[in-house]
Amino acid sequence: MNDLSNKVALVSGASKGIGAGIAKEMAAAGASVVVNYANDQTGAQSVVAEIERFGGAAVPVRADVSIGADVERLVSETVGRFGRLDVLVNNAAVFEFGPLQDTSDETIHRMLGINLYGLLMICREAIPRLSDGGSIINIGSMSSESYSPGASVNSATKSAMTGITGVLAKELAPRKIRVNQINPGRNRNRGRACDRWDDR
Repeated sequence: MNDLSNKVALVSGASKGIGAGIAKEMAAAGASVVVNYANDQTGAQSVVAEIERFGGAAVPVRADVSIGADVERLVSETVGRFGRLDVLVNNAAVFEFGPLQDTSDETIHRMLGINLYGLLMICREAIPRLSDGGSIINIGSMSSESYSPGASVNSATKSAMTGITGVLAKELAPRKIRVNQINPGRNRNRGRACDRWDDR
């Protein structure tokens, strides 16, 4: 990873899993990190404690990315605490496998709210405050291209993420802000062996 000294990174859904790993790696590269979480305060505090144990700077901030007011506060607290924002990692996501005909309205709205609406909201709030030359990293999913049975809603949200990533990359190019998407593959915590997850 590049040297991130004097940079500030905001990682959504960073209390566990991929988000926690990203937060720790960015801190190890020198960044001050905001560890966002929605529910798992203990997990977020554990990530922060590990970062601080190795000499890094981090702070946990509770915010549900599907709630506009929470997103506004999350970005404001990031800039208020560290004075700037250089890297935004959109990792917060929920997922539930199942045939579309068996998927409830509640589940569809929840996944769209966090995976898609949350992505748009946090980008909208963060972009005006991102440093020129900064970076947005969107954590997608192989379901956007593998067409796995039972992944209709998740595939919809992550395919939309791909489109948003491409558009923002062009919109923000004049400010030299890079916008990229990473699609993690299956592992023992994700994939068909796991019918649901909540990375917030």
